[in-house]
Order: sequence, then structure tokens, then C-alpha cells
Amino acid sequence: MLINKERVLKEFFHLIQLPCPSLKERPAADYVIAAMQEMGAESIVEDTQSRLALGGDTGCIVANFKGNKEGAPKILLGAHLDCVANCIGIKPQIVDGVIKSDGTTILGGDDKGGVVAILEAIRCLKEQNIPHGDIQVLFSVSEEQGVAGTRTMNGSLLDADFGYALDSSGRPGKIIFAAPGQNKIFAKIHGKTAHGGVAPEKGINAIKKAAEILCGVPTSRIDEETTCNIGIINGGIATNVVPDLVEVAMDCRSRNKDKMAKLTQEIVDAFVEGGKKIDTPVDIEVKHSYDPYLLDKDSACIQLAARACEALGIEVNIAATGGGSDASHINGFGVPCTVLGTGMTNVHTVEEILLEEDLYMTAEWTLKILAMAAE
Repeated sequence: MLINKERVLKEFFHLIQLPCPSLKERPAADYVIAAMQEMGAESIVEDTQSRLALGGDTGCIVANFKGNKEGAPKILLGAHLDCVANCIGIKPQIVDGVIKSDGTTILGGDDKGGVVAILEAIRCLKEQNIPHGDIQVLFSVSEEQGVAGTRTMNGSLLDADFGYALDSSGRPGKIIFAAPGQNKIFAKIHGKTAHGGVAPEKGINAIKKAAEILCGVPTSRIDEETTCNIGIINGGIATNVVPDLVEVAMDCRSRNKDKMAKLTQEIVDAFVEGGKKIDTPVDIEVKHSYDPYLLDKDSACIQLAARACEALGIEVNIAATGGGSDASHINGFGVPCTVLGTGMTNVHTVEEILLEEDLYMTAEWTLKILAMAAE
């Protein structure tokens, strides 16, 4: 391996122990900015647009590194700085080559494994004077909040020929050629409040009404590329009060944009018509999160990643996914971008793990991609 395993592990442990929930990524942002300055970044921009739109303590960070090989494509490398909740006080440990937390928090490999791989790959290029083209780095924020950082950022900052988001489950070698878009649907089902013990008959129970309506709302897998899920239900304030409002939040996803639009409308109609049938007012709102993307398996970014795998003896796995990522918006900005597997497993849970060998191989794979692009 050309990477420095000891440095990679030390940096990974340091980064996952920095508190960085969504909208509070400043500690991680300060770290990567300093690291990239030390590596001689030609420019580093902290995107004001995403910071102001989200109200967080930092915006997305875009850095540019000048290449030393004429004619090589400019490659974008991306990873997100934030983690889901329960990321404070992470105590990492290694047991038989498996990196995990102490079981009370997540590990944070999503997405610090990607962050470390990017930093190490660029360091190795510089230290070993490996020929490479121009490199653009995107460290996004609030990815765990519906990919909000890249959704709100100034997309004109990105001008690479193609790119890679290091942010998928699955071992190194997994290359995502297709991912879904997402719409979020928010419904408010109205009732009438009353005392639940003294005069319940004077009220209209919004929870019961919501249950009746939800029986007619599509959910789960619709087909191989289309899903929807009822994820959050809030309603009621006390057991002795007839609830007058229930709020429902769900999402609709598909790798086919037309299917996503059709299913979203079916969900909206189910809420509206369901409310009419039982004479219950329903307010509904749809928020578009991101569009699907589909890359040709023969595209430059996918084929380069696959050749780098083969050169390293890694099994190539070109696949579709049901999850969203920054790549959806990056593709929308006009930069073809695929997502790479980093070995993260059981993410967003206290059972999250990352094989030590996958941590190193992700960095090695990233380095090989950059080097082979200049050949």
C-alpha cells in the first residue's frame, strides 16, 4: 500500500471524536480546512449560501488543488462532515480488526471514513510526487438532514469533469450508478379538542381519523426502484384530552422521476380523498428533496473507479441503491458523480462497525483513482 495506515487510523479516530451533529460541524470544518491548507490547496471556499440557508455554524467547503499532469481530467472528491445524532462522546476501539464504538454511540464512519480517505489520498500524491490532474474537494454539511447542505449550496463552485462521493455502505469496490430522488410529504389531520373524561363526545379525535386515512395511503416497496414510507406521526398532548391535530411525515423515493411524481400524487390524493370520505380536514405539503440520477455504466467516472479496483485486486460491484446522497445534487449541478462504498456497516446505530482493512482500502482506492486518471 502507498498510504500510511498508522496516519489514517489516527486521523479517523481523531475525526470521529470531534462533536459534529448536523448544523454544528464547525470542529470538523476547522480540521479539514487546516489540513488542506497544509497540503497546499490552491483555494478554499466556505460556501456562504449553504450556511445562511441552513442556519448552521459552517457552510459546505470547496477546495481546489492544482495538478502536475497536463491533460488529466479534473476530479471531484466529496464526503460529508456531519453525523446523525448520538455522535457525542464516541469512544472507538478495535477488536479483531473491527472498528466500533463502546456500544453507547454510533461510530461515525458515515462519513468520516470518506473524509479521511480523501485527505490521505491527496497527502500521498503530494508526498510521493505522483502525477495527477486538478482535484476539487467538497466537504458538505447537513447531509444527514435530507442532503440539505448540497441542496442549498452554490453549485457554480463545482467545475470538475466528474466526481466521486465517498459515502455508501458496502465494501470498497461498490460503485453506485443509479440512486433515487426523494419527495417528502407532510400532512396535518384536524379534529376537535374536548375533555376526554367529561365530554369526549364533543370532540373529534384526530388520531382515530388519521388512522382511518392512513389505511388508504401507499407505503413500503412499490416496485424494484420505487418506495415510500410513513416515518413520523405526532399527535395528542394528554390522555384526558381529545386530540385536535395529528401531523404525519413520510417520504417517497424512486430512481425514475416520473414514477416518483406519480406516487407522490397518489399519496397526496389518498390523504385528501381519505379526509373527504370521513369529513375530516387535511392540510398537505410536498417538499422536493432531490432528483434521481442515472449514470451510464460505461461513463468515465464509473469505468475509472472500476479499473482502479482491478489494479488493486478489489472485486468490482456496480450497483443501484435506494439511498440518497450528495451525488444527487452534484449530478444536478452538471458534474457526473457516482458514489463509492467505504465499508460502513449498520450506520446510524450503536451497532455500527467498519473493518480496519476497509478503512485503509478506501483511501488506497481513492489514491489509485486519482493516479490512474493522469496516466
